[in-house]
Amino acid sequence: MDKKTNQAQAEQVKEKKSTSENVPKEAAQTLICIPDITGFTRFMSETDFKLSSKVIPSLLNKIVYSNEIGLEISEIEGDAVLFYKTGELPKLETLVSQCKKFQTEFHKQLHKLKARYSASPEADKITSMLGLKMILHFGKEVGQVPVGKRIKLIGEDVITAHLLLKNDIELDEYILLSEDLMDQYKGEREKMSLDWVQWEKDHIEDPHMGTIDFSFIPLSH
Repeated sequence: MDKKTNQAQAEQVKEKKSTSENVPKEAAQTLICIPDITGFTRFMSETDFKLSSKVIPSLLNKIVYSNEIGLEISEIEGDAVLFYKTGELPKLETLVSQCKKFQTEFHKQLHKLKARYSASPEADKITSMLGLKMILHFGKEVGQVPVGKRIKLIGEDVITAHLLLKNDIELDEYILLSEDLMDQYKGEREKMSLDWVQWEKDHIEDPHMGTIDFSFIPLSH
Protein backbone atom coordinates (compact mmCIF):
# COMPACT_ATOMS: atom_id res chain seq x y z
CA MET A 1 0.00 0.00 0.00
CA ASP A 2 1.53 3.31 -1.06
CA LYS A 3 1.93 6.46 0.99
CA LYS A 4 -0.94 8.27 -0.75
CA THR A 5 -3.35 5.42 0.01
CA ASN A 6 -2.36 5.42 3.68
CA GLN A 7 -2.81 9.17 3.85
CA ALA A 8 -6.24 8.99 2.19
CA GLN A 9 -7.42 6.30 4.62
CA ALA A 10 -6.15 8.33 7.56
CA GLU A 11 -8.10 11.36 6.34
CA GLN A 12 -11.26 9.23 5.99
CA VAL A 13 -10.93 7.96 9.56
CA LYS A 14 -10.34 11.49 10.83
CA GLU A 15 -13.37 12.82 8.93
CA LYS A 16 -15.57 9.96 10.14
CA LYS A 17 -14.50 10.57 13.75
CA SER A 18 -15.09 14.31 13.45
CA THR A 19 -18.55 13.75 11.99
CA SER A 20 -19.57 11.25 14.67
CA GLU A 21 -18.41 13.59 17.45
CA ASN A 22 -20.72 16.33 16.19
CA VAL A 23 -23.88 14.26 15.76
CA PRO A 24 -26.68 15.74 17.91
CA LYS A 25 -27.80 13.56 20.80
CA GLU A 26 -31.44 12.55 21.01
CA ALA A 27 -33.59 15.25 22.63
CA ALA A 28 -34.16 14.59 26.32
CA GLN A 29 -35.93 16.05 29.33
CA THR A 30 -33.53 18.60 30.76
CA LEU A 31 -33.20 20.92 33.73
CA ILE A 32 -31.74 24.27 32.69
CA CYS A 33 -30.11 26.48 35.34
CA ILE A 34 -28.66 29.91 34.56
CA PRO A 35 -26.93 31.85 37.37
CA ASP A 36 -26.67 35.37 35.92
CA ILE A 37 -24.64 38.28 37.31
CA THR A 38 -26.83 41.34 37.77
CA GLY A 39 -25.34 44.82 37.38
CA PHE A 40 -22.81 43.39 34.92
CA THR A 41 -23.28 45.96 32.13
CA ARG A 42 -23.11 48.93 34.48
CA PHE A 43 -20.09 47.49 36.28
CA MET A 44 -18.24 46.91 33.01
CA SER A 45 -18.98 50.42 31.76
CA GLU A 46 -18.23 52.26 35.01
CA THR A 47 -15.07 50.52 36.18
CA ASP A 48 -11.57 50.31 34.82
CA PHE A 49 -11.07 47.32 32.50
CA LYS A 50 -8.06 46.15 34.49
CA LEU A 51 -10.32 45.70 37.51
CA SER A 52 -13.41 44.30 35.77
CA SER A 53 -11.35 41.82 33.73
CA LYS A 54 -10.14 40.27 36.99
CA VAL A 55 -13.38 40.46 38.98
CA ILE A 56 -15.87 38.93 36.53
CA PRO A 57 -13.85 35.78 35.65
CA SER A 58 -13.23 35.20 39.36
CA LEU A 59 -16.96 35.40 40.09
CA LEU A 60 -17.88 33.07 37.22
CA ASN A 61 -15.26 30.63 38.46
CA LYS A 62 -16.76 30.74 41.95
CA ILE A 63 -20.21 29.95 40.52
CA VAL A 64 -18.83 26.95 38.62
CA TYR A 65 -17.09 25.50 41.68
CA SER A 66 -20.09 26.07 43.95
CA ASN A 67 -22.08 23.47 42.01
CA GLU A 68 -22.75 20.56 44.39
CA ILE A 69 -25.60 18.71 42.64
CA GLY A 70 -23.90 17.46 39.50
CA LEU A 71 -24.99 20.14 37.05
CA GLU A 72 -23.16 20.02 33.72
CA ILE A 73 -21.76 23.14 32.03
CA SER A 74 -22.99 23.93 28.53
CA GLU A 75 -21.67 27.47 28.15
CA ILE A 76 -19.95 30.20 30.14
CA GLU A 77 -21.15 33.53 28.83
CA GLY A 78 -19.92 37.02 29.68
CA ASP A 79 -22.11 37.36 32.74
CA ALA A 80 -23.67 33.91 33.22
CA VAL A 81 -23.14 30.16 33.37
CA LEU A 82 -25.53 27.87 31.50
CA PHE A 83 -25.84 24.65 33.49
CA TYR A 84 -27.99 21.67 32.57
CA LYS A 85 -28.92 18.26 33.95
CA THR A 86 -30.67 15.36 32.26
CA GLY A 87 -32.26 12.37 33.95
CA GLU A 88 -33.90 12.46 37.35
CA LEU A 89 -34.51 15.90 38.79
CA PRO A 90 -33.09 16.79 42.20
CA LYS A 91 -35.64 17.36 44.93
CA LEU A 92 -37.07 20.89 44.91
CA GLU A 93 -35.53 21.74 48.29
CA THR A 94 -32.14 20.49 47.07
CA LEU A 95 -32.38 22.60 43.93
CA VAL A 96 -33.42 25.77 45.76
CA SER A 97 -30.69 25.20 48.36
CA GLN A 98 -28.13 24.88 45.57
CA CYS A 99 -29.22 28.24 44.18
CA LYS A 100 -28.88 29.79 47.62
CA LYS A 101 -25.41 28.25 47.79
CA PHE A 102 -24.52 29.94 44.49
CA GLN A 103 -25.59 33.29 45.94
CA THR A 104 -23.86 32.82 49.30
CA GLU A 105 -20.54 31.84 47.73
CA PHE A 106 -20.89 34.61 45.16
CA HIS A 107 -21.18 37.24 47.91
CA LYS A 108 -18.28 35.79 49.84
CA GLN A 109 -16.21 36.16 46.69
CA LEU A 110 -17.41 39.73 46.17
CA HIS A 111 -16.07 40.71 49.57
CA LYS A 112 -12.79 38.85 49.02
CA LEU A 113 -12.31 40.66 45.74
CA LYS A 114 -13.13 44.01 47.29
CA ALA A 115 -10.44 43.40 49.92
CA ARG A 116 -7.97 42.10 47.34
CA TYR A 117 -8.31 45.20 45.16
CA SER A 118 -8.81 47.70 47.97
CA ALA A 119 -6.09 49.91 46.52
CA SER A 120 -8.37 50.64 43.59
CA PRO A 121 -10.66 53.68 44.02
CA GLU A 122 -13.40 51.60 42.41
CA ALA A 123 -13.18 48.63 44.79
CA ASP A 124 -16.44 49.54 46.53
CA LYS A 125 -18.32 49.06 43.26
CA ILE A 126 -17.59 45.33 43.40
CA THR A 127 -20.00 44.83 46.29
CA SER A 128 -22.38 47.71 45.60
CA MET A 129 -23.14 47.00 41.93
CA LEU A 130 -23.02 43.24 41.48
CA GLY A 131 -25.53 40.57 42.46
CA LEU A 132 -26.82 37.19 41.30
CA LYS A 133 -30.12 35.87 40.00
CA MET A 134 -30.88 32.27 39.04
CA ILE A 135 -33.20 31.17 36.23
CA LEU A 136 -34.51 27.59 36.33
CA HIS A 137 -36.55 25.92 33.60
CA PHE A 138 -37.54 22.40 32.59
CA GLY A 139 -37.59 21.34 28.96
CA LYS A 140 -39.24 18.14 27.74
CA GLU A 141 -37.23 18.07 24.52
CA VAL A 142 -33.80 19.70 24.69
CA GLY A 143 -31.21 18.63 22.14
CA GLN A 144 -27.48 18.41 22.74
CA VAL A 145 -24.90 19.12 20.06
CA PRO A 146 -21.19 18.58 20.81
CA VAL A 147 -19.21 21.73 19.96
CA GLY A 148 -15.54 21.37 20.78
CA LYS A 149 -15.35 20.23 24.40
CA ARG A 150 -18.76 21.63 25.32
CA ILE A 151 -22.36 20.57 24.77
CA LYS A 152 -24.52 23.14 23.00
CA LEU A 153 -28.16 22.98 24.09
CA ILE A 154 -30.76 23.53 21.38
CA GLY A 155 -34.53 23.72 21.30
CA GLU A 156 -37.48 25.94 22.14
CA ASP A 157 -36.99 25.48 25.88
CA VAL A 158 -33.47 26.92 25.69
CA ILE A 159 -35.01 30.03 24.13
CA THR A 160 -37.64 30.11 26.88
CA ALA A 161 -34.97 29.98 29.60
CA HIS A 162 -33.18 32.95 28.06
CA LEU A 163 -36.45 34.87 27.67
CA LEU A 164 -37.05 34.43 31.40
CA LEU A 165 -33.84 36.33 32.07
CA LYS A 166 -35.59 39.41 30.67
CA ASN A 167 -38.42 39.69 33.17
CA ASP A 168 -39.84 42.69 35.04
CA ILE A 169 -38.94 41.60 38.57
CA GLU A 170 -37.78 44.73 40.39
CA LEU A 171 -35.12 42.92 42.40
CA ASP A 172 -31.44 42.35 41.81
CA GLU A 173 -31.34 38.88 43.37
CA TYR A 174 -33.85 36.06 43.22
CA ILE A 175 -34.45 32.45 42.20
CA LEU A 176 -36.91 32.12 39.32
CA LEU A 177 -38.57 28.79 38.54
CA SER A 178 -40.70 28.44 35.42
CA GLU A 179 -44.20 26.98 35.65
CA ASP A 180 -43.00 24.07 33.48
CA LEU A 181 -40.42 23.25 36.15
CA MET A 182 -42.83 23.73 39.05
CA ASP A 183 -45.22 21.30 37.38
CA GLN A 184 -42.60 18.60 37.95
CA TYR A 185 -42.66 19.29 41.69
CA LYS A 186 -46.35 19.03 42.54
CA GLY A 187 -46.73 18.68 46.31
CA GLU A 188 -43.04 19.32 47.07
CA ARG A 189 -43.33 23.05 47.63
CA GLU A 190 -45.48 22.54 50.71
CA LYS A 191 -42.97 20.04 52.15
CA MET A 192 -39.98 22.37 52.00
CA SER A 193 -38.39 23.24 55.35
CA LEU A 194 -36.45 26.33 54.28
CA ASP A 195 -37.76 29.17 56.45
CA TRP A 196 -36.15 31.89 54.27
CA VAL A 197 -38.22 30.93 51.22
CA GLN A 198 -41.15 33.17 50.28
CA TRP A 199 -42.91 32.37 47.01
CA GLU A 200 -44.22 34.96 44.58
CA LYS A 201 -45.72 34.57 41.10
CA ASP A 202 -45.44 36.53 37.87
CA HIS A 203 -45.19 36.04 34.11
CA ILE A 204 -43.69 37.42 30.93
CA GLU A 205 -45.30 37.93 27.53
CA ASP A 206 -43.53 37.11 24.30
CA PRO A 207 -45.00 37.63 20.80
CA HIS A 208 -43.82 34.17 19.71
CA MET A 209 -43.96 32.10 22.90
CA GLY A 210 -47.04 33.75 24.43
CA THR A 211 -47.47 33.89 28.21
CA ILE A 212 -44.74 32.23 30.26
CA ASP A 213 -45.67 31.85 33.93
CA PHE A 214 -43.15 31.52 36.72
CA SER A 215 -42.67 31.58 40.46
CA PHE A 216 -39.78 33.34 42.16
CA ILE A 217 -38.10 33.57 45.54
CA PRO A 218 -36.65 36.96 46.54
CA LEU A 219 -33.14 36.71 47.98
CA SER A 220 -31.43 38.85 50.57
CA HIS A 221 -27.77 38.78 51.56
